[in-house]
Amino acid sequence: MEKRLYVGNLPFDTSEDDLHQLISAHGQIVSAKLITDMETGRSRGFGFVELSTEEEAQAAIEKMNKAKVGDRELTVNEARPRPERSGGSRGGYGGGRGGFGGGRGGNGGSGYGRPNRY
Repeated sequence: MEKRLYVGNLPFDTSEDDLHQLISAHGQIVSAKLITDMETGRSRGFGFVELSTEEEAQAAIEKMNKAKVGDRELTVNEARPRPERSGGSRGGYGGGRGGFGGGRGGNGGSGYGRPNRY
């Protein structure tokens, strides 16, 4: 059964190929995904690697967790399941309303205490 690993504290100049090569010494890689910033395209310093067996994943964790890459000490562990998102809202900021926060204290948003009249 395939096992997904979190690989964190990567140098910011790490590529997806580098991530693949780093872990492939410890097992057969099913997939490797470096997480990048959506605006700049730059690495965010972590990624996920899926190995073909649980034994390979455990070997990679034992060998690579706290291993030095450049001047950084890697964090390698079993990836936690992705939390389920509620429908309609990106990231949970507006509870389905699409924004940060709610209304303006019940005064209709006018700032003068007048009620909304629609």
